[in-house]
Amino acid sequence: MRAHEAGALHADGYRGPTWLEPPGDVNALVPSLWASSIGRGEDGTLTVGGVSVVDLAREFGTPAYVLDEDDFRSRAREFKQTYAEVFDDLCGGADVFYAGKAFLCTEVARWIRDDGLFLDVCTGGELAVAMRAGVPGSSIGMHGNNKSVTEIRTALEYGISRIIVDSFEEIERVSAVADQLGVVAPVLVRVTVGVEAHTHEFIATAHEDQKFGFSLAGGQAVEAVRQILARPRTLQLLGLHSHIGSQIFDTSGFEVSARRVLGLHTDVAREFGVELPELDLGGGFGIAYTTEHDPQAPKALAAGMAEIVERECRADGVAIPRISIEPGRAIAGPSTFTLYEVGTVKPVELDGGASRLYVSVDGGMSDNVRTALYAADYSCTVANRRSDAAPILGRVVGKHCESGDIVVMDEFLPNDVGPGDLIAVPGTGAYCRSLSSQYNHTPRPPVIAVRDGVARVIVRRETIDDLLALDV
Repeated sequence: MRAHEAGALHADGYRGPTWLEPPGDVNALVPSLWASSIGRGEDGTLTVGGVSVVDLAREFGTPAYVLDEDDFRSRAREFKQTYAEVFDDLCGGADVFYAGKAFLCTEVARWIRDDGLFLDVCTGGELAVAMRAGVPGSSIGMHGNNKSVTEIRTALEYGISRIIVDSFEEIERVSAVADQLGVVAPVLVRVTVGVEAHTHEFIATAHEDQKFGFSLAGGQAVEAVRQILARPRTLQLLGLHSHIGSQIFDTSGFEVSARRVLGLHTDVAREFGVELPELDLGGGFGIAYTTEHDPQAPKALAAGMAEIVERECRADGVAIPRISIEPGRAIAGPSTFTLYEVGTVKPVELDGGASRLYVSVDGGMSDNVRTALYAADYSCTVANRRSDAAPILGRVVGKHCESGDIVVMDEFLPNDVGPGDLIAVPGTGAYCRSLSSQYNHTPRPPVIAVRDGVARVIVRRETIDDLLALDV
């Protein structure tokens, strides 16, 4: 393949990835890619929660993130209930922390609170959202590899349940703030276990050459435990934390990770005489963005993780610590699709006799940068009508001044797609609004929650006034 600024998939005769098959029916929806209430009306119009996307576009405009509230909340409750049940006999249950970095706003934080989950935040801004939503401090954990003194102080004053410490400087920093406040800070040690998730390099976060955690191989993790235990007046060591990456579809990576971090758990018990009460195995559970992906259900994930933890603890002769996990994408991702309007359509002849249809929409990398950042794959469908036209290989691109401004790299669309059509891209609930920007001074889209036939704004659309508000 020769290089091309719009992507490496510009080889001679390119006709899409091997897993992408021409559809028998270009209007058909693949259920695994969409929220539970998504369907099509008699005229082929996409509906969510009983509401037509044509009506949504008319009322709220495009682009817009459209969130199926029941789908989001049912996924959250399923994780909570499943892990509690599977781990009940082993360690009295398991705690589920929704990873707010996937997508967080005040209303979502309220859902998490009301449905009985914990909330994981990683900045002072995310903590502020949680506080505004009334999430109790006892239900909040805080990540981050470079937490400021102000963030630590706010977290401790609010009484959060745990701070995941990430460096020796941070041990000192948390201890100093706790001393000033006259409190004992509950902490977990983030351990880098040397396991690389089989995913994109930038989101594989447990191998050694990266910014997170204390190295297990280099002895840093043991030293971190030692330093925390030496400060009982200001620090309480709850346990260990490990996170091996994102878009993980089975428990094989967790098996190696759990074995190594539980080995440290055993070493701590033997060397320091302390059996740590908790173990956080992180998140990273994958979702289906295209037909290539086949994620496991929460029950299968929980059962696999429980078997691993029980086996390793029994072999080491230690009590099973209380387990916690941090799903984010697996809850938020499938619940949302992004709705765009087509502006221009341009057929392009490729080398080797192939062709592609470039479909430009009114959003792009400002509302979904993952395709450009991670070479992430997405699917899409024409959402405002049914088409009897033959499928054609298309690429959905944005309106930004970048050749790499691609939303959907490859998808078969009806060859009569044209200006004014609506395009829906599923699986955009995680890391799309969170990573969004105002590139090219483009206002960010709203988030529209739909439930039982009612649509409402939970994050409003930015305006030109918003764009100009910070200019001095």
